[in-house]
Amino acid sequence: MHFSDILRSLIEERNITQKQLANDLHIAVSTLGGYVQGTSEPDFETLLIFAKYFSTSTDYLLGNPSSITNCAKEEDLLRIFRSLTSEQQDIYIEQGKAFIKVKKQ
Repeated sequence: MHFSDILRSLIEERNITQKQLANDLHIAVSTLGGYVQGTSEPDFETLLIFAKYFSTSTDYLLGNPSSITNCAKEEDLLRIFRSLTSEQQDIYIEQGKAFIKVKKQ
């Protein structure tokens, strides 16, 4: 998956507009549009800003699963988990445990 596809997915997942994201990150809307359309790519500093904003790794943004995960799905789970509040993380874990119990039955 390309950076532009991953970025589009993250924007949709957060249910924000490109304008909102550009404002949040203090970058030009046209610059962000280039990233989303795949006509340009961010520099390293901007890539780090995206990673922090979306609670993910730069490897994930570049379509390269990190060494601590085995696949993109695990990377998604980790990114989603990190974006939750502590209380939401507890609920998320309990739901995961419930799925495992159901699977064993």
